[in-house]
Amino acid sequence: MRNIELYQQIYKIVAEIPGGSVMTYGQIARSLGNPGLARMVGQAMFHASGDIPCHRVLNCKGEMSPEYAFGGQDIQRKMLKDEGVIFKPNGCVDLKKSGI
Repeated sequence: MRNIELYQQIYKIVAEIPGGSVMTYGQIARSLGNPGLARMVGQAMFHASGDIPCHRVLNCKGEMSPEYAFGGQDIQRKMLKDEGVIFKPNGCVDLKKSGI
């Protein structure tokens, strides 16, 4: 499968993540039928347009994206908090409470 087609499938999944919920790169890769594509999901998020809710995609620890994404981790954290995502005291998203 070409990257463009794969990215389109990834974006479709991400677009369906409801506000107040998150998914991990690995969950998205598994939903595509290939758990080895987690890094590709991250690359797709990096290249996504502004209408894809990329801020709802996190790593398996519930950590925010790297500093260059969204203008910094504080912005992503605020976006998620504004949607009602639950955070742990360590600053990571509580994937059991806010994950799909």
